[in-house]
Amino acid sequence: MNQQISVYNSLSREKELFEPIRSPFVGMYVCGPTVYGEPHLGHARSAITFDLVNRYLRFCGYKVRYVRNITDVGHLENDADEGDDKIAKRARLEQLEPMEVAQEYTNSYHMMMDKLYVLRPSIEPRASGHIIEQIEMIQKIIDAGLAYVSNGSVYFDVLKYNENEPYGELSGRILEDLIAHAGEERRTLEGKEEKKNSFDFALWKNASPEHIMRWNSPWGEGFPGWHIECSAMSAKYLGEQFDIHGGGMDLLFPHHECEIAQSKASNHVHPAKYWLHNNMITINGQKMGKSLGNAINLSQFFSGDHPLLNRAFSPLTIRFFMLQAHYRSTLDFSNEALDAADKGLMKMINGIRTAKSLAWTDTAGTEVDAELCAEIKNECNAVYEGMNNDFNSAKSIAELYNLLKRINSIKAGIIKLEELDKESFEMLINTFVSFNEEVFGVSDNHINNNELFIPMIEDWMDTYRTAREEKNFAMVDMIRAKFKSKGLLIKDSKVGSEWAYIE
Repeated sequence: MNQQISVYNSLSREKELFEPIRSPFVGMYVCGPTVYGEPHLGHARSAITFDLVNRYLRFCGYKVRYVRNITDVGHLENDADEGDDKIAKRARLEQLEPMEVAQEYTNSYHMMMDKLYVLRPSIEPRASGHIIEQIEMIQKIIDAGLAYVSNGSVYFDVLKYNENEPYGELSGRILEDLIAHAGEERRTLEGKEEKKNSFDFALWKNASPEHIMRWNSPWGEGFPGWHIECSAMSAKYLGEQFDIHGGGMDLLFPHHECEIAQSKASNHVHPAKYWLHNNMITINGQKMGKSLGNAINLSQFFSGDHPLLNRAFSPLTIRFFMLQAHYRSTLDFSNEALDAADKGLMKMINGIRTAKSLAWTDTAGTEVDAELCAEIKNECNAVYEGMNNDFNSAKSIAELYNLLKRINSIKAGIIKLEELDKESFEMLINTFVSFNEEVFGVSDNHINNNELFIPMIEDWMDTYRTAREEKNFAMVDMIRAKFKSKGLLIKDSKVGSEWAYIE
């Protein structure tokens, strides 16, 4: 924890020094998926972003409690307070129980995130399992005079809240603009709206007769509003005030804005110290969306079964592609960008294998080049500086490529071990390997995910070396072709033969 990390706080709209409330403990809550469909690239970006944050904080010595929820109730279409529940609608289409739908797509989400090497959160609460906590929180807001009951539903009174607290502090929305817009809506919805104002949001919704998912409450049978779920679950597992609240930029308003209002109304404190938001994914410069016909599920990326894809891409390539951009920048998908990420990834994987093959020897460090050692240490520190600057993985990966050049130069004999002191050599190898494997989740093991693969390759290499010595060129050519079909190549040199991934 000797690293000074700065984070961009969406609340203050500036970078701030990261200082946990109860260091070394860090509480982090991230909005997880609404489980009504197959996980797509947008799900992956949020998951990988906060997996990166989680991994780096742990890498720096913090003890992280990472809570990421599953929304399996209450999220209505178009993020509104009216309409069908997304899960209930899918349940009717597929003639299933809603919880069957939720379980099926929760399982699918977990499977895809595991493929992307996203670490599981410390706690993964479901909204449907915390109805009691949500009802209790709603009652506290009513008792504070900041919510009202209408026809069996409960709504948050935004105007009343805004008398003492600024509604819109996170998103920058101006309440006066919302009021003006509400006036226009009121003229078209006269007599149909049970809210005092259209911008008031639901804490609890009265269930219509056809609504499948419902629970008993003090206000009648119904279901919770989408926003109250996260406020109740984050408070239960991280306390009324915690360190980091994360999610996609599309959740900033209304979801996170409403979370802040609810939490301050019920607990009288701001729920999170730092608010982090990852940016969106676009495809060839266009927003990704099912209605536009350009949404690609993760399983389709891995199989290549989509008209917008030229080929299949490995989960690790998708992960590396996302890490090569800063999490707050828009990330534009294209086949060319993924091809470039794949080549870069293979360079990094080969570098990890090379780094692990290098070892300090008795003759090392006998002719130390102090300037060279200082340069290597500065380059290692630059890797940390990237991540310390608001988790800028793009900058850190660029710096890792500088370390890779040093590692390849040592392997080729251009830099001799005699020129390095032990400290700079170990710093070079450890920084390169540990950042790749522990922080970025990039590992040789993830390429094949098979413990038998590497031993099998080494057996073939023994056969190749024997065939080469015996001038059995037919066998040599056959093994080379076999390796190429697996994305591997064989390098021959004066000191012997070795294999690497094709870059």
